[in-house]
Amino acid sequence: MTIHASFEGFSKRRGQRLAVDDLTFNVPAGRVVGLIGPNGAGKSTALAGLTGLVKATSGRATVFGMDYRSLKRPATKVGVNLDGMEVEPGLTGRRHLQICRLAAGVGRENVERVLDQVDLAAHADRKVRDYSLGMKQRLGIASAIIGNPRLLVLDEPANGLDPEGIQWLRGFLHGFAESGGSALVSSHQLLELEQVVHDVVILKQRTLFHGTLEEAKVLGGGSLESAYFKILEGAR
Repeated sequence: MTIHASFEGFSKRRGQRLAVDDLTFNVPAGRVVGLIGPNGAGKSTALAGLTGLVKATSGRATVFGMDYRSLKRPATKVGVNLDGMEVEPGLTGRRHLQICRLAAGVGRENVERVLDQVDLAAHADRKVRDYSLGMKQRLGIASAIIGNPRLLVLDEPANGLDPEGIQWLRGFLHGFAESGGSALVSSHQLLELEQVVHDVVILKQRTLFHGTLEEAKVLGGGSLESAYFKILEGAR
């Protein structure tokens, strides 16, 4: 099995508090992995550790067997869209993606490719300040895939999407995994996450559950949401 991302005893201390404690799991090729937990559980810290934004206190988080910061042309291997990655509101969507493709070191044809993929071609020349929340979310995903990566790291990708956008996201993630890519997706929208993930990691500073979606649903009597609350309750 090809592993695209791995957490091996990853821990991060902030002052006297462990934001994440001994996190261990893999993101294999062809799989969408859902990372879930309550606010303050350490999800953002874990994603930041994987993408080189914070250093582990102990353990490690790697992509394609190495530290993210050691990757050459990282955007061609890992597509990232995290909370707080804002777009300059005065830019058009197309101009933002042109800047992203230059940073990624890929050809200009990739701009039109991703605009079509996220269904923003008709709005590409509008200023980002005039985009709806859902359109901004699609633009963030377009930024993540501009380098044609094999691993996606997405924080709340369904946030702000309308039903049509959510349906599009499901199809996109399914297709991405079927083509051999992988995705690590953090979300609070458990009902939606249940439609797209293969594996589930439930986190509250430490790993409370790591297994397949079906294994989680068995614990919850057929529901990921029920499993989530049952596992959290058992950890108290």
